[in-house]
Amino acid sequence: MAAVSGIRALIKVPNLLILQQSFRLTLLQLASTRHCSGSNGPKLASDTENKSLLENLSLLGVDVKMVRQRQPGVLRKAFTNEMGLAQFLQEKGASRQIIASIVSRYPRAITRSVEHLEQRWRLWRNVFNTDAEIVSILGRSPESFFRSSDNENLEKNIAFLISLGLNSKDLHRLLTTAPRTFSNSLELNKQMVEFLEDICHELGGNDPEQFAKSVISKNLYILIRSTKRVKANIDNLKTFLKLSDAELLALLQGHGADILDLSNEYLKKNFKNIEQKIILLGCKKNDMKKLIINYPMILYIGPSTLNSKLDCLLKGGITIKQILEKPKVLDYSKQNITERLMELQRVGYDFEKNGINILDSSWKRFAAKIEKLSDLPEE
Repeated sequence: MAAVSGIRALIKVPNLLILQQSFRLTLLQLASTRHCSGSNGPKLASDTENKSLLENLSLLGVDVKMVRQRQPGVLRKAFTNEMGLAQFLQEKGASRQIIASIVSRYPRAITRSVEHLEQRWRLWRNVFNTDAEIVSILGRSPESFFRSSDNENLEKNIAFLISLGLNSKDLHRLLTTAPRTFSNSLELNKQMVEFLEDICHELGGNDPEQFAKSVISKNLYILIRSTKRVKANIDNLKTFLKLSDAELLALLQGHGADILDLSNEYLKKNFKNIEQKIILLGCKKNDMKKLIINYPMILYIGPSTLNSKLDCLLKGGITIKQILEKPKVLDYSKQNITERLMELQRVGYDFEKNGINILDSSWKRFAAKIEKLSDLPEE
């Protein structure tokens, strides 16, 4: 205990992360012996925080208030590995600020042993090319790396997803956008893949493996949704739009895959709103079918937001026919649409003559076009 107290006293040196290598090794060894594995590790009394841990976190620049809000139980653990974690991440190229941010936002990171961290890092390096890439991701989303403590399951899931034909880019996106995919049991991920393959068979597709790969590549969240939810959404799309099997298969292999992870009720509500709004504007149900097939992401937009965007465009001189032909203009926020319409009105832009493609362009291209139009002599 005296030796531990002595080391803890040394930890209070201000520039902790730039101490000599010999002390860093000693600190790393100490951190390993203090590791608490998972949520079942020793804890102090239910209302008692580990004062020594609080001191160490403060020295590391961690936002202790944020830790209390996010995962307060960590502060009551008797043994943690904050120093070992800091040393490990520093050696991988993480700055003091990044390390502090990681622990502040995902405190359970300090319960991982050095051995666990090294193994997980090796697994991630099977997907990413450099340590710097991983450090960058941890800085943005620490949960993606630290959420699961099961390295064996992670290894199995990576191997399985690679076997589906997913490329490195897909795996990058899955790890950073939907990390829970890798926390799923292997059997759960296999169940979704088999379900997607069965859907392809039912709809008359001849390449179920490619169909499953395509859907997963387009919708990174699908593996963390239930097959029940996805099945209901597929059935609803077919019923709402009166699609043939071939039409539904084509939709799902295209951008229709993007909406399969929505909640069933949200999808129904948005579909009903689109139907009512389109008919109110003088369109037919077949127009709505074409709109959703060409731009299924419209089902992501909530009723009030969609209606305000449509009203804004119509008020600005755009016709509903033009919107149906170029629905991607709805990708932009109402504020963005309003600002562009004002600029176009200022330079006398004629939508009937020139169309609305200009609304679906980058800000740089839009600004260049406005500047060009402003320089034209008045007729």
